[in-house]
Order: sequence, then C-alpha cells, then structure tokens
Amino acid sequence: MEQLIPYIQIIAGLVLLTAGGEFIVRGAVGLALLMGVSKVIVGLTIVAAGTSAPEFVVSLNASLKGTADIAMGNVVGSNIANILLILGAVALLKPIAAGRVTVVRDGGAMLLGTLLFIGLCMFGVIERWAGAVMLCVLVAIWYFTYKHDKNMPSHASNLHEEEVDEVGEVPSGWFKPIIATVIGIVALMFGAEWLVDGGVTVAREFGVSEAVIGLTLVAFGTSLPELAASMVAAFRGHSDVALGNVFGSNLLNLLVIIGGVSLITPIPVPAQILASDLWIMLAVTVALLLVTFAFRKLSRSAGVVFVIAYFVYVFQLVAA
Repeated sequence: MEQLIPYIQIIAGLVLLTAGGEFIVRGAVGLALLMGVSKVIVGLTIVAAGTSAPEFVVSLNASLKGTADIAMGNVVGSNIANILLILGAVALLKPIAAGRVTVVRDGGAMLLGTLLFIGLCMFGVIERWAGAVMLCVLVAIWYFTYKHDKNMPSHASNLHEEEVDEVGEVPSGWFKPIIATVIGIVALMFGAEWLVDGGVTVAREFGVSEAVIGLTLVAFGTSLPELAASMVAAFRGHSDVALGNVFGSNLLNLLVIIGGVSLITPIPVPAQILASDLWIMLAVTVALLLVTFAFRKLSRSAGVVFVIAYFVYVFQLVAA
C-alpha cells in the first residue's frame, strides 16, 4: 500500500488543482464583475490568470522545496501542451477561427513573451531582476491591449468577452465569490503539495529527471483547467475562445509564473530544458502563429498534426 501513496498523491493533486482553478476563476470573475470591471479586462487578465493559477502554485511550491527543475519544466511543458494538445484537440472537434487582430496582437504578445523568457534563460538562472522585468513587460502588454480594445473594438475584444461568458454561472453577491476564491486557493495549495511530492517520488523511482516529470506529468496536470475550458467552449460552438485562452495563458505562464516565483526565489534553468525544450516551445509557438495567420484558422488536419506532435514529444522525453 505504501508504494501506491505517490500515485494517490498525484491523482488527488490533479483533482484538487483542476477544482481549485475552477473555483478561483468563478470567484474572481464574480468579484470583478460586481466591482464593475469590464468583461474585456476580466477576460484579458482574471480569466487568463485564473486558469494559470495551478501552474503558479505548483511552480512556487516546487521552487521553495528545492526542485526548481519541476517548476521550470511545468511552465515550458504547459506552454507546449497548451498549443499542441489543447488547440489540437479542440481543432479536431471544430476548426478554430483566427481573427487577424487576435493572431497579430495577442499572438504577437505571446511570441514577444516567449522570446523575452528564452533570452533571460540564457543567463542560466532567472534572478529577481529578471522576474521584475518580465512582470513590467506584462503590465505594458496588458495596458497596450486595453487601450487598443477601448479605441478600436474588434473580434479580439469580443473574444475576451466570450472568455468571460464561457466561465459560466458565477457566484452572486459578495459572500459566495469570496468563499469560492478561498476554497480555490486552499485546493490549489494542497493539490500543488501532493502533485509535487508524488511527482518527485515517482521520478526517483523510475530514474527519470525531475525536469522530465515537470515537462510531462506535472505540465499536463496543470494544463487540465485550460483543456477543460477549451473543450467545453468547442462543444458550445465557441472554439475560437480556445485560441484566446492559450494566447493569454501561455503569456502569463512565462511572465507571471516564472517572473513572480523568481521574485521570491531565483530559479535555475535546467541544462536539458536550456538545450532543447525552450527551442521546441519557440518552434511550436511560431508554427501556431504561421498557420493561423496564413489560413485564418486551425483546421482539423492541423489539429491532427498538433496532437500527434505532442505525443511524439512526450514519448521522446520519457524514452530518452
């Protein structure tokens, strides 16, 4: 029975992270709307931040426990999973429409964040000053996006509003959203603790690196909220929301999660991730932008390629 404990921790951690992310998003959105914050701003910031909350808590927990390889692998692996697995799976259900402004502006912001992140990783350690730079860049991107949406409403701004609508029914009044947010935070804390502890134990048991566990198991687990939200949106006929979710989530994964965690404790960049996975993340990011810009959509055939590419990527990681 004792041998099963790490696996029970991993499963329980994944369940709590998924549930916690859902509670936080609904509670935070409910509070923001009560305070009169526009749907565009809520979709741009709170929804994206809420779905990235599991990655943040897991990466912070891993860094504080001295397993920074999991923290970095979690973020890089989540971004790869978001593009190849989530968008690929959604495109299989329904082709994803891609507006020009969404791809150029929001996709361009994601690419900018990716390039900045990779550039800072070249130092070998994400220091506190680097984290501050990333957070400042994110605030500047958010400000530019808000001003652009305010002055020139477009499909992209409608997409941010749709992201809020896809959250579904949010708690009413002041008490319920606060309780939902608190429950979400507690669930994320315990979920992160169990997932990291179980993941580290399994990694040592099978002789694989903690970076690989972060890039695969942990990254997939923390991407579950995005996967669930995107699949539900696709079933409702709003597959384009998935594209906005991924653009926003990937940007936050890099700049807020690594930037925020590095302010608390510097994060060393594992040699394995520096040598290959950063460049794979950049390659799939560029591929997504090229396909959506050229064809104005992500077709089912592209979805098949993306999903296959993801499983090939995971297989070569585990088999190496």
